[in-house]
Amino acid sequence: MARIGILSYHFPPEPAFVPGSLAEELAARGHEVRVLTGFPHHPGGRIYPGWRQHWRYETRSERLTVRRVPRYPTGDASPAARLAGPVSFAGAVALAARGFLAGIDVLHVCQVPAVTLAAAALRRVLGRVPTVLHVQDLWSREESTGDPVGARVAAASRRLYADADAVVVTAWSMRDLVVAAGADPARVRLVLNWTDERIFHPARPSPAARRLVGGDGRCVVMHAGAIGPRQRLDTAVRAAAAVADRMDLVLVGSGVDEPGLRALVADRRVPNVRFLERRSPVEMADLYAAADYQLVAARDLPELRGVVPAKVQAAFSCAAPVVASAAGDTVTIVERARAGLSCPPEDWSALADRFWLAATIPAEARAQMGRRGREAYQRQMSRAAGVDRIERILRDVTVGDVKPPRE
Repeated sequence: MARIGILSYHFPPEPAFVPGSLAEELAARGHEVRVLTGFPHHPGGRIYPGWRQHWRYETRSERLTVRRVPRYPTGDASPAARLAGPVSFAGAVALAARGFLAGIDVLHVCQVPAVTLAAAALRRVLGRVPTVLHVQDLWSREESTGDPVGARVAAASRRLYADADAVVVTAWSMRDLVVAAGADPARVRLVLNWTDERIFHPARPSPAARRLVGGDGRCVVMHAGAIGPRQRLDTAVRAAAAVADRMDLVLVGSGVDEPGLRALVADRRVPNVRFLERRSPVEMADLYAAADYQLVAARDLPELRGVVPAKVQAAFSCAAPVVASAAGDTVTIVERARAGLSCPPEDWSALADRFWLAATIPAEARAQMGRRGREAYQRQMSRAAGVDRIERILRDVTVGDVKPPRE
């Protein structure tokens, strides 16, 4: 059994299902797992209530140890504030890693832009430890152009891609993006993400969830998650306003774009858009079941075409049909599974047409969409299948046996 180090910018109780469940499952399979992460602050940008940052914070269970280091908590803000979080995390990781990760056999990096500087620092501290980059997100060209934060992260990412023993991507199009950024094509592997299956599963809606979601018999489309520039939910608000007599749009969550969206709804007097505050993940299956569809929205950026939002796996696992306003692999997955409706991103009139069609589809046909999504999840995206593949990749890089992919 291996001694595995995991570096992750986010980790439970944050909504970071993949690194959390991966660490638990690898430990359950007999590996010694050490996780280096920060204190929880995502997505609100503030340290969670009841938590206080300090230097030596560790939790231990059988074969799994989690070390949290202080960092500057921030959401999407000014360039200086955005840089403070990754830089402070990188410095703390470099100091903690010498002792905490000493002697590991392999390093797994849950790769998002915010962890890039820490991953680069960790490589310098640990030396030549076999490394797997598990790419979850990419810094978009729009975010990095003219931005010193994005430029610095992009440069560090290219070095990491070139040096990694294996690069795991979570969508087909992401393979091309990481290869263009410097990854060796022979070292790139595809592993579709999974979700927290203890939380996201088919459910019957409770009366409380039905009251909260509302609808009064009308079709309800729900967006649950971040409300930010990548989702561009003003498109969804405009689409919903165009078919106000047919359906309701419920936005569950928070983010930097929320005040602007609330103002848009108020200024245009949109009657069929409602906001709910961010809910605990354990409530979400109940809320999903109370809605008719889940909205997956992503802007039309080249980098986002190769990123499948975690909402897709969550909806599929809950047997919830999807309305996808996106491009690339998100739409490919939904259409291949025949698990919902799709339209081009950032096109409010096309999305309004999908909302209108969604409202006309009979309940049994909606349920069939949901069942097909559930079947696709179990066949291609389950936790067991994903961890099997990651464990095999970690083993291969540990022994230096990374063969060209067969996907």
